[in-house]
Amino acid sequence: MKQTISILVPMYNESGVITPFFEHLLPILDSLEVEWEVICVDDGSNDDTLTELVEWHERIGAIKVISLSRNFGKERALAAALDYASGDAVIPIDADLQDPPELIPQMIELWKAGYDVVNAIRSNRRDDKPLKRITARLFYRAINKVSEVEITPDAGDFRLLSRRVCDVLRTMRERHRFMKGLFAWVGFPTTQIYFERPHRVAGDSKWSYWKLWNYAIEGITSLSTVPLKLASYLGLLTAGISFVYALVLIAKTLIYGEAVKGYPSLMTAILFFGGVQLIFIGVVGEYIARIHDEVKIRPIYVIDTLYGLEKSNEK
Repeated sequence: MKQTISILVPMYNESGVITPFFEHLLPILDSLEVEWEVICVDDGSNDDTLTELVEWHERIGAIKVISLSRNFGKERALAAALDYASGDAVIPIDADLQDPPELIPQMIELWKAGYDVVNAIRSNRRDDKPLKRITARLFYRAINKVSEVEITPDAGDFRLLSRRVCDVLRTMRERHRFMKGLFAWVGFPTTQIYFERPHRVAGDSKWSYWKLWNYAIEGITSLSTVPLKLASYLGLLTAGISFVYALVLIAKTLIYGEAVKGYPSLMTAILFFGGVQLIFIGVVGEYIARIHDEVKIRPIYVIDTLYGLEKSNEK
C-alpha cells in the first residue's frame, strides 16, 4: 500500500495565485511514488478564493477544502488543516509559491530516510527590506535566548512533518498558537534543507510590521516565562540601588549637612520607576490576557463548509 502525503495550504484572499499554484504543484505531486491530497483552508477570505478552490475540488477530488466561518488567522487555519490531514506525512506550504514545491520530493526522501521533521530554511534574506532583515535577526536571537526549545532561524511553516509529529500537534489545543514553536517543541529526529526564496507570484504579503510585532510577542509569551522573571529581577535590582542611594543621601546629610536634593531628582525617580512599573504591568497583562482566552475553552476555529472531507470532532 502506497504512503500518503497531505499538502496543507492555509489561504486568505489568495484568488490571484490559486491557479498558478495548482498548475505548479500538481505535476510535481503526480510525479511522486506516493498517494497525495491537498487540503486548502479558506480563512474567511472576502475575494473569490473559496469559489476558485471549490472549482478546483470539483475538477480534482484529491483537492479538499475547509471553509472557515471567518478569518481566524494563519496559525488557526493551519491547525484546521492538521486536524483533517490523513496522510502519513504532512507538508504545510504557502500558496504564493514563495515556498518552492520543487523541494517536496527531497523532503519525502529525507522522511523515508528516517527523519520526522524536515525544515525548509531560507538561505538568505536579501530580498527583504533592511528593517525586516534586522528585526528578523533580532527576533530569532531573542526568542532562542529565552525559549525552552531552539527555534530554527529563517524556517517558516514550510516543512515536512511525520504522522507521529502531526498526532502530537493535534493534541495541542491552545488558542494562542505559535506554530514554529509548537513544531520545535514536539522534538523527534529533524533535518533541514536550504533554498532561495522566490518572489510572490501575485498579490501582497498579509504580514504588516504591526502583525509581525504581535506575532513576535505571541512567540515569546508562548514559549517562555522569562519576561515575568525579568520583572522580578529588575524590581530587586532597582530596590537595591534605591536603598543604597538612600543610605548615601542620609550619610551626606549627617556628615556634611547637605540638604536632600529636591524637586528635579524626586520627579526623575518617580517618572523612572513609574515607567518601569507600567512596562512590567503590561508584560504581566500579556500573560493574563492569554490565560483569560485559554480558560474560556472556545474552539480554535469554526468551520462553515467542508468539501471532500467529513466532519471531525476536533475544534
